[in-house]
Amino acid sequence: MLFDTLKRDIGRFRMPGVAASGRRLKRILPTRLYTRSVLIVIIPMILLQTVVAAVFMERHWRMVTERLSEGVTRDIAAIIEMIEQFPNDGDYSRVSRIAAEQLDLNILIEPPGPLPPPRPKPFFSILDSILADQIRNQIQRPFWIDTVGDSRLVEIRINLDDNVLRVFTRRSQTYASNTHIFLVWMAGTALALTAISVLFLRGQIRPILMLAQAAEAFGKGQRMPEFTPKGADEIRLAGSAFILMRERIERQIEQRTAMLSGVSHDLRTILTRFKLQLALAGDRPELHGMSEDVDAMQNMLEGYLAFAKGEAEEDVGELRLSELLEKVRADFQRKDKTMTFRIEGEDLISVRPNAFTRLVDNLAGNSERYADKLHVEARHTARWLTLIFDDNGPGVPPAAREDVFKPFFRLDEARNIDKSGTGLGLSIVRDIAHAHGGNVTLADSPLGGLRATVRVPA
Repeated sequence: MLFDTLKRDIGRFRMPGVAASGRRLKRILPTRLYTRSVLIVIIPMILLQTVVAAVFMERHWRMVTERLSEGVTRDIAAIIEMIEQFPNDGDYSRVSRIAAEQLDLNILIEPPGPLPPPRPKPFFSILDSILADQIRNQIQRPFWIDTVGDSRLVEIRINLDDNVLRVFTRRSQTYASNTHIFLVWMAGTALALTAISVLFLRGQIRPILMLAQAAEAFGKGQRMPEFTPKGADEIRLAGSAFILMRERIERQIEQRTAMLSGVSHDLRTILTRFKLQLALAGDRPELHGMSEDVDAMQNMLEGYLAFAKGEAEEDVGELRLSELLEKVRADFQRKDKTMTFRIEGEDLISVRPNAFTRLVDNLAGNSERYADKLHVEARHTARWLTLIFDDNGPGVPPAAREDVFKPFFRLDEARNIDKSGTGLGLSIVRDIAHAHGGNVTLADSPLGGLRATVRVPA
C-alpha cells in the first residue's frame, strides 16, 4: 500500500516534466511525412558515421601516428649514437649527409645552449603528445619540439653532452596526414546515399500525396481527373479502398437524388391539383386554412428536397465575400436592423457559389429573425476560410447546440431555429459545410446571443 502510494506520488511529480518535454519535442519535429522519412534515413547514417569516425578513425589515426613517430624517433636516436660514438672534431658533414640521403632528415649540430621555452600546444594535438612520448622513452634527453602552425616541417631540438642537435623532418613522416581522404570518401558516400534515398522516398510519397489530394477534392465536392492508385502495395490498397468508397457515396447520392426527383414530381403534381381546386372554389373564408396548409406543404417539400440534394451537382466557382455580405447588410437595413462585417485576407473565394450563398443566407436569416444586430467576421488564409456570425439574440442552450443541426429538430423555448420554415435551416448549413470539407459549430457570442462559426478549407 505504501509502495503504491509512493509510486503514484512520484508519477505525479514526473509527469508534468515528461509531458512538457513531449510537447516541446512535437513542436521541434517536422510534421510532413516526407521530411520525417528523410530524417529516418539520414539520422542513423549520421550516427553510424559519427561512431565510425570517433572509434575507428581515432584508433587508426593514433596507431599510424605512433608508428610514424616511433620510426622518426628511432632514426634520431641512431644519429645521436653516430655523433657520440664517432666524433669527428666538429665536422659532422658525413653524419648530415647520411641523415639527409638515407633517413630523409635535415640536421644541424650547434654549440650547447638552453632550449627555447615550450610552445603553446593546441587543444587537440595528437602529434605533440605521441612524438613527445616517443622521444622521452627512446632518447631520454632534454628536448624541445615545434609542431604548431601550418608548416610542413616539424622541428626537434635535443640537448646532447656537448652540442644541440636540431632535426627538421617532414610532418608527413611523423603524422598520419592523409586521414582526410577517408573522411572525404565517407562524407561523399553519405551524400550519395542520402541523395538516392531522397529520390526514392519522393517517389514513394508522391502516391500518398496524390491520394490525399483526391480525398481532399472529393471532400470539397470538386471534380478531379480520374485517380489511379500507384506506389507500394499498401498505398495501392488504400487508393483502391478510397475509389470504392467514393463510388459507393456517389452511387448513393445519385440514387437519393433520382428517388427524390420522382417524389418531388409526384408531390408537386398533387399540390398543383390542390391549388387548382382551391382556385376554382373561389375566395371562400372557410378555405383559407386549407390554402395556407398547401403553401406550408409546398415550402416543406422544397426545403426537404434542397436539404437532401445538398447542391451536390453544383461545380466549384468563384464568389466575392464582400458582394455576398453587402446583400445581407441590405436585407438587414430594409428591416431597420444592424449588420456589419469585416474581411481579412483575399475577398475572392473558391466555393460552390449557390450552396455557399445559401449557407450564409440561412445563418444571417436566423440572426435577422431573432436578433437586432449581427456582425460577421471573415478570415481568409492560405489554408482555411472562417466565417464567424455574432448576434445579440436569445441564443441556443448549450445542451441543444448539436441537436439543432438534426433535421426537423425544434427548440421548445428560447430561440426556435427556423420557426417559420421546415426545421432544416441549420441542417442545410452543416450539410453544405461538410460538402465543402468543413464544419459549423455554435457557441456563446460576445454580443450576448449566438455565435456560429463556419470553417472550410480555402
